[in-house]
Amino acid sequence: MFNFFFSLLSHDLGIDLGTANTLVYVKGKGILIREPSVVARHKKTKQVVAIGREAKKMLGKTPDTIEAIRPLKDGVISDFDATAAMLKYYIGIVHEHPKTKFLPNIPRPKVVIGIPSGVTEVERRAVQEAAIMAGAREAYLIEEPMAAAIGAKLPIQDSSGSFICDIGGGTTEIAVLALGGIVVNRSIRTAGDEMDDAIVTFIRVKYGILIGEPTAEAVKIAVGSAYPVGKGDRQAVVRGRDIETGLPRSIRVSESEIREALAPIIQEIIEAISETMEETPPELVGDILEHGIVLAGGGSLIRGIDKLIATETKMPVWITDDPQTAVVRGCGKLLDDAELLRHVKVAQRKV
Repeated sequence: MFNFFFSLLSHDLGIDLGTANTLVYVKGKGILIREPSVVARHKKTKQVVAIGREAKKMLGKTPDTIEAIRPLKDGVISDFDATAAMLKYYIGIVHEHPKTKFLPNIPRPKVVIGIPSGVTEVERRAVQEAAIMAGAREAYLIEEPMAAAIGAKLPIQDSSGSFICDIGGGTTEIAVLALGGIVVNRSIRTAGDEMDDAIVTFIRVKYGILIGEPTAEAVKIAVGSAYPVGKGDRQAVVRGRDIETGLPRSIRVSESEIREALAPIIQEIIEAISETMEETPPELVGDILEHGIVLAGGGSLIRGIDKLIATETKMPVWITDDPQTAVVRGCGKLLDDAELLRHVKVAQRKV
């Protein structure tokens, strides 16, 4: 009876709980929340000060009394309380309604959450517990490559094989899918965060300048490149602290330099794709050769990465529409298809 009452007042949600960004899909309304996975709170009291964009602005700038943290690392929960607070905050935003705001804890949505395929049982349970603590009445977990494939509208239920590579912030998820299941998969903790670290290291070693991860991420977005595309060499201004003098210093870095910095990380991803292909049954390889490798996730927006992967693997490669939202769109589609959700879920928890 109570679950029925809660369902009338709740909006079912699809959530991409990512290392870099959290996206929330609301059934019947689309993607309503797209925020950085960052929480700022007081160190002693643990009281939350800011979540999302406002918290991200505080990274590397907080006083001693406040900490700005990313509660997920490498695709899994590293700070349980901060993750639960972040989920509760977003669920609250979705359910802000004049008829329910005076009734405590009334919204009890069903949520479908994408998780990395390589997580342990303990890590899965942590995600479910965080969702239940945040107010969900049901929490379903689905592996991110499956969610990305559904979001990219790949024929996952057909007998022909589909190849998906989801390059996120904390992990790169690679999988071959057929007949509604994952035939071969690989989850590596080499993705967007490692690209940022590589840029930080490159600029420190080459120019003797210290920069933070937010600056490295901005440089990656501005001039990040995996393969020479078009004419000209784009440039970006980088500001940091000179290691020798300790004073502020500005330099210009070129696209070719950032490509050099990112090369080892992107090569690891390509090697993982090749290893996955080696384990794929021969009959499915023919299907993949015909349909190509599909890229999803924010990392697939690195300029020329599709061309580099195509050159290295000798296979067609294409990037799905709006790759950053592929996982959350897949979670959203499962809200409307109970039978497919039952078939592809890896875990389920009810209150």
